[in-house]
Amino acid sequence: MGLRKLKIILEMIKFEHSLFALPFAFMGAVLGSIVIEKAWPSWMQIFWVTVAMVGARSAAMSLNRVIDRVIDAKNPRTATRAIPAGLISILEVISFIVVSFAVLFIAAYQLNDLAVKLLPLAVFVLVLYSYTKRFTWLCHFVLGVAIGFGPLGGWVATTGQIDPIGLLLFVSVMFWTAGFDIIYACQDADFDCKEGLFSMPSRFGIKNALIVARVCHILTFIGLMSLYAVADLSIWFLIGVLISGAILIYEHSLVKPTDLSKLDVAFFNMNGILSVVMFTFTMIDLVIA
Repeated sequence: MGLRKLKIILEMIKFEHSLFALPFAFMGAVLGSIVIEKAWPSWMQIFWVTVAMVGARSAAMSLNRVIDRVIDAKNPRTATRAIPAGLISILEVISFIVVSFAVLFIAAYQLNDLAVKLLPLAVFVLVLYSYTKRFTWLCHFVLGVAIGFGPLGGWVATTGQIDPIGLLLFVSVMFWTAGFDIIYACQDADFDCKEGLFSMPSRFGIKNALIVARVCHILTFIGLMSLYAVADLSIWFLIGVLISGAILIYEHSLVKPTDLSKLDVAFFNMNGILSVVMFTFTMIDLVIA
């Protein structure tokens, strides 16, 4: 595969949006190591967590584009994506998927036994998500579980175990992801209804879907506040949670049932900022406190 085709694939899967998930994966790795091991994670652990996350996201997003290629071709919003537009072949994308999963497997084996044992479950959820819109409006929560495996995987990578604090971080990220994915799906509500696809907006209407998204993000805020309490973190982490809460409020102020013109700002900008804010203030907390 040439560099030009690789560039097309990376653009197709929005590689730069790894920013959403990576900070929370790092947050899980560092928090787990400090809380459980009472020590900072090694640079090699952070390296392999990064490699695993990049491999997992690259494989999942590419697989989603292959599985949804017929749907994407029908949707005016997605018809210009690389596969329906004929910019790259399915075989080339599948080759990239195989390499990405291989990278994920190698990274897991470099970490610990539990990471390897949990790998089949993570891969199953990553593959399952791409099919869920065909049979359930709970697809947003399946994506939440898939993204939530990022911080939980980071936690497992440095601790070799799963405990309630790690699960609390997982649940918080799961609801955060489900909430912003519901918002993002609002732009395709009419198309999904027409094609018989399932999503919160197509099943319950945009107004009700946005209410569910708000509830998800309230639960995210509660989860992060609970994490602050049970992990015995300092005021710095709390400041990060409060800023993140303000970001979520602003995100929801940008989208209305009758006006989705600012949806991209709400989805891409606000959530990217939120994940960086939480990781940054977690690090400040652990370094200072």
